[in-house]
Parts: sequence; structure tokens; C-alpha cells
Amino acid sequence: MEQVSASVQQLAQDLHGALSISDRDWHRLKSDRHHRAAEQLAAALQILLLQGAEGDQAVLELLQSAERWLKREQRDPGCPHTQRAR
Repeated sequence: MEQVSASVQQLAQDLHGALSISDRDWHRLKSDRHHRAAEQLAAALQILLLQGAEGDQAVLELLQSAERWLKREQRDPGCPHTQRAR
């Protein structure tokens, strides 16, 4: 892939940042399958633009994760704070 402009990279980063679930919103959005799929797709886009072929495996894994969210085959893995405390 040809090098993308810094502005396109920044847009992808901003999109991913806007869709990433913050600690404050975790419990409200953790099971919203459309939000979670969008978050995965934005992450995949960012990796695709920044890493190109080197990120192919990560992009494919994120796309598969988004698909599982949409098909209701994937669920919230649990609160990140609770898992850290274990």
C-alpha cells in the first residue's frame, strides 16, 4: 500500500479513539455489539493504514472479532479493572 498522508492517519487514529470504550463508559457499552464491532473495525483500519502488510494478521483478527460481535458469537470479556485485580 502506498504511504497514506499524515492527515488520513490522524483521522483513523481519531476515529479509533472516539470509538474506544473509556473506563467511564465501560459498563454502559460493554455489551453493545454494534459499538464493539465498530471499535474493532476502526482499530483494523488504523493498523492497515499504519502498518500495511506487516499488520495483516492483526487486521484479520480484528475483522473476525467484529464479525463475531455482529453475529452475537462474542461477548464482553469482563471488566478490565476486575481482571487486573485477580
